[in-house]
Amino acid sequence: MSLDELLKAANQLDEADLERLLQQVAILRAHRKANVLPLKEAQLLQKINQGIDPELRTQYQTLRAKKEAETLTDAEYNTLIQLSNNIEQFGAQRLEALANLAQLRACSLSELMVSLGIQPVTYVE
Repeated sequence: MSLDELLKAANQLDEADLERLLQQVAILRAHRKANVLPLKEAQLLQKINQGIDPELRTQYQTLRAKKEAETLTDAEYNTLIQLSNNIEQFGAQRLEALANLAQLRACSLSELMVSLGIQPVTYVE
């Protein structure tokens, strides 16, 4: 299958399936790099490339929409707070892995992100 065919197929996916595809591609990429990288770097890359569970993202977005519409129950509000904390923790762990990898490679965090083609990520909107 050509790259164009893959891109066309990916364009047909819904958001959750596209997110799962991206996670699997990131894992595949990390595994390929792991074949030539030291174990510690491979582990850090895998953690860096891991995405948020699409179901968690969907639940968070649904609750955020209900909050904006002012239809959020107290129980849903508590769930939203917990999800927000989980997402924040996920981002902090990813940033820590990036910083550790930058230190291993003796470069700045910005240089590492550019070399890996990583853009600053907004996990949930």
